[in-house]
Amino acid sequence: MKLKDAVRTLLFKNKDIKYNQLYTDWGANLEPDKVLQEYPRPQLRRSNYTILNGYWNYNITKDSLVIKPAHYDGRILVPFSPESVLSEVNRQLQPGEMIWYERPLIIDRKFAGKRLILNFGAVDQTCEVFINNKKVTEHVGGYLPFSADITDYVIEGGNLLSVRVKDISDSSGSYHSRGKQKLKRGGMFYTAQSGIWQTVWMEWVPNSYIASLTIKPLVEESMVSLTICMNQSPSYTNMNKAPKVGAQSKNNRSLFRVDIYDHGTRIHSFVTKNASMNIPIKNFTYWSPENPYLYDMVISTGEDTVESYFAMRSVEIKQDDNNKPRIYLNGEPYFQNGILDQGYWPDGLYTAPSDEAMIFDIEQAKSLGFNMIRKHIKIEPLRWYYHCDRIGMLVWQDMVNGGGRYNKLLVGYLPTLFPGISGLISDKWYFLFGRKNAEGRREWLAECEETVVHLYNHPSIIVWVPFNEGWGQFDANKVTSLIRSLDDSRLIDQASGWYDQKGGDFKSIHNYFHPFKYTPDKRGRSVVLSEFGGYACYISGHSYSPMIYGYRVYINSQDLEAALQRLYQKDILKMKEEGLSAVVYTQLSDIEDEVNGLFTYDRKVCKISKPLM
Repeated sequence: MKLKDAVRTLLFKNKDIKYNQLYTDWGANLEPDKVLQEYPRPQLRRSNYTILNGYWNYNITKDSLVIKPAHYDGRILVPFSPESVLSEVNRQLQPGEMIWYERPLIIDRKFAGKRLILNFGAVDQTCEVFINNKKVTEHVGGYLPFSADITDYVIEGGNLLSVRVKDISDSSGSYHSRGKQKLKRGGMFYTAQSGIWQTVWMEWVPNSYIASLTIKPLVEESMVSLTICMNQSPSYTNMNKAPKVGAQSKNNRSLFRVDIYDHGTRIHSFVTKNASMNIPIKNFTYWSPENPYLYDMVISTGEDTVESYFAMRSVEIKQDDNNKPRIYLNGEPYFQNGILDQGYWPDGLYTAPSDEAMIFDIEQAKSLGFNMIRKHIKIEPLRWYYHCDRIGMLVWQDMVNGGGRYNKLLVGYLPTLFPGISGLISDKWYFLFGRKNAEGRREWLAECEETVVHLYNHPSIIVWVPFNEGWGQFDANKVTSLIRSLDDSRLIDQASGWYDQKGGDFKSIHNYFHPFKYTPDKRGRSVVLSEFGGYACYISGHSYSPMIYGYRVYINSQDLEAALQRLYQKDILKMKEEGLSAVVYTQLSDIEDEVNGLFTYDRKVCKISKPLM
């Protein structure tokens, strides 16, 4: 074990140094009036929508100010957080402050029988929304979407949309989900961000409209299960008469029509009065990273029509021919060569500067030999998952950690240096994991459930990861049962790294400093190396900080690549043959002080020249 590297990493201290503001090519060439204009929900698409990204007015005030300020500080480019350089504010929102947003909302016409829905992809952390100075809704939680019906608040002509946001981040007393954000950033923790950080949009819908879909492939039955959730309970009429194609009369509003398309060719039309249905998909093609085969779907009911898609794939743990528990994809053993992705950008922080930027990361990961991305304690915009679906990239999705301040000895030092100790400690000792606050535990459970529902339909997601390295962990076995009750079609990495509570589908190991050795799980679970590597290589002119944070340091990219190839060829392939089911290398790109990415933070330099494995 390289003890010096371990101690240096754990004792990393932020210093008063000068940072190098980096830009990606997409951020440098950003057109403010064309920021992230793509429809944000690819699996619930409508044609009548208005993207509200762009310049808004803003003001940062004390959080004691309960009325809107008379004057604004300037403009902020939404949806970039005020801490990001792309927002053109570049200022950290502090506890005790709030940021006010405002923009005009022009409504040319209000339509009889239509509702106007205002949607927010994500706002960090606590916000209130006003139309014409009247409060419409409020929301707590910085990672999940919310919507509001603003029909009765708007008038034809000019309106005023205002948003008030507070974010106490990781300050004392906070228990909200925060991921890797830290007000005093440094090392493995990054610049905290706040406010609106995902797309804002509005759309006209009928009075009775499709609010959500639940799509589940049933590969053994050659069917897809579909449940349509309406905003209000439909009153069924004329149930015995099927509607004509495209018909939208009052008599058939109770009926649901589903058309399935295989690359433009309609292969099935299904009409039913039931909101839940199993639709036959005969002679289907499996979805996989090698063949990301998607089926399109159009769903109509009454006056509402949405477009969606799905895929046919299965994932499970089975014994291979040598009686070793492996991950099986579509009925075949499938080794997952993964990479950790934290979704930070030097110019947009949590917000990718463009759709093309998100695509770049996924495609480059695939070109380097990875077939899986572990999305690390962050929930991305739905378009990121859509691109994984269509490009062909498996996803292990972390829940976002929260809770109070963590015991550094418990969650950092001891299990890193002495991994065996973590299996002896129960996560029912809430005070050890920053989980004494009961309201914080309830909030996290609600967000966990909402995350599963929010991302359920994406075929690329095959593993849920509720807890990472004990950060805010509690009652992991109960949480595993909760997730299974919501989704029995995916696997669960219950406690990634350490503080294993002997549940879930994996024995999940983090190893940055110890010799690699495969050891079967005594409970018969599949064994995964869910974090390793973290090799650092500083690239001058493309690094944010002069500090070098990583778990082995290499002077140039040639030495880095040689070390990585040895690591994979000597250790990873050997453990794969012995029974290892998946690996996750740390990480895809540099982030601030961390220079352990395969790409630099600005995505302009790839530090290796050929695929790993």
